[in-house]
Amino acid sequence: MGRFLAGSIAALLLVAAGLFWWQGETDRAARPLVAQGGAKAQAPPLPGAGDPDARGAPPPAVPEADPRTREQKRFDRYDRDRDSRITRNEMMASRAAAFRKLDKDGNNLLSFEEWAVRTSDRFAAADADKDGRLTRPEFSTTAPKPVARRQGCACDPKREED
Repeated sequence: MGRFLAGSIAALLLVAAGLFWWQGETDRAARPLVAQGGAKAQAPPLPGAGDPDARGAPPPAVPEADPRTREQKRFDRYDRDRDSRITRNEMMASRAAAFRKLDKDGNNLLSFEEWAVRTSDRFAAADADKDGRLTRPEFSTTAPKPVARRQGCACDPKREED
């Protein structure tokens, strides 16, 4: 019985809160936000509005929004000759410079070794006897070099000990 009574009271409180909120919204809609008076009503003058010694920079110009959509901008980046068509060469042009850097022998074919050039170069530098295999001592030279820490860094373990 107690739960039924508590539920009824809660429902009545919610209905009352809704009525108060609704009444507040109708009052807000009925009140004008700007004083009525037509052309005769004027805003009060700003302080120093007629002062010839007043200084201030003119307001900055409002930037114009670019009417082109994101997809139109992307299309225009690829369309190099501005003929409203993208050719295969125009599409591939953005990747050509990166491809040329990887194509070491210049035959316009990218082998796995050329694609993995960084790893291949590291392997070749570590292979001291040039037999195409790395021994344990040769492999240990391929370990990444430790990153130098700045002196006095809060993350420096030596500083925490002091």
